[in-house]
Amino acid sequence: MKRRLFRLQYETDGTFAEPGSDVGARLEDGEAVDPVAALLLDEIAGMGCKQAVTHLGARQAALGGDVVVMPFTTRTPEAIAWRLDGRDPKLVFLSRPLHTTERLDECLAALNESLPAGACVVCHSMTSVLRRSLIRSNYPWGVRHVLEAWEYVWHRVCPKLRLTHGLYFALTHGKNRSFSRVEIMGRLYRAGFEVIDEQSRGGEFFVTARKAGLPVTVPPPTGSPVIHLRRIGYGGKEIVVHKLRTMYTYSEYLQPYVYRYSKLDHGGKFKDDYRVNFWGRLLRRGWLDELPMVWNLVRGDIKLVGVRPLSRQYFSLYSPEMQRLRTQAKPGLLPPFYYDRVTPDSLDEVQASERRYLEAYLKSPRRTDWRYFWGIVGNIVLRRKRSK
Repeated sequence: MKRRLFRLQYETDGTFAEPGSDVGARLEDGEAVDPVAALLLDEIAGMGCKQAVTHLGARQAALGGDVVVMPFTTRTPEAIAWRLDGRDPKLVFLSRPLHTTERLDECLAALNESLPAGACVVCHSMTSVLRRSLIRSNYPWGVRHVLEAWEYVWHRVCPKLRLTHGLYFALTHGKNRSFSRVEIMGRLYRAGFEVIDEQSRGGEFFVTARKAGLPVTVPPPTGSPVIHLRRIGYGGKEIVVHKLRTMYTYSEYLQPYVYRYSKLDHGGKFKDDYRVNFWGRLLRRGWLDELPMVWNLVRGDIKLVGVRPLSRQYFSLYSPEMQRLRTQAKPGLLPPFYYDRVTPDSLDEVQASERRYLEAYLKSPRRTDWRYFWGIVGNIVLRRKRSK
């Protein structure tokens, strides 16, 4: 293996794999794909970038505008729009790795706007996990720890922070950023695509996505340690709650995908939610991630005890009756299922727990919240209930 870790193009022996990509979406899961695109995707299955470019390039003469291979030099939204002008391909292969594209969100949005509905895109990238594997296999103990820290701080954290964003892009032009698997797929969903296949091959992470809608333009993504989440509040009105970041960036756009392939676990949360990072798991154990929500409490958006403020994705999973009940009371900081001795195992059990609380609260607000507050405190202190 050649030591070209910090070059634009990586050379690996293909032995490294992205954790979790083996249980994600697969083309054989029944997704409706255009027959021509399906045939081409089957032909390049298992191929690395260079092999796929060569194969699709040879097929372009016969298929004409049905397949487009974007050259490595295509890295701006304007270039993407120019190359697709007047063509409605069924499959586009991006030969340039996503982590080397400076204006990636703009490029993906321009690609979406230039493609017909249902068109497929194949892209690839070197993820942060794969980069870390390369470092550990190429450098001795001590040196690799320094390089790992440098990778994390410079290529992953600095591009996302407002204070260092400008400096980073001025020096690197965004050509060597470090993306997590979650961020790569989240960016695609934000650009209006849905992931229909993910896998590791040739030492890189490959994703096949299909155009499913229009790009999301607001709110803008942020890498700030404090995040601002849109939630359903009292009367069905949307509120913005503040929390410490516990997930990888762009995680919020990936909710439909995670729900489809992970389902729900205890407390109505996603089972094995890989969007939560290492620091996030530590913060959640003591509810430290919810400290900024005290500001929502002061503002009156929420109260101390009450049902969790939900995103529209979660809210849509509730029964119509529970949706109506939920909007008749303010959401709270301490959810009622922490009052129960046994934590609910399913969404139905979560709804049953919340129903008991809401029906009691609507009859006697103060007495119910007083009883639930001390019950929750007892469960946390004596039975050591923790957030997940």
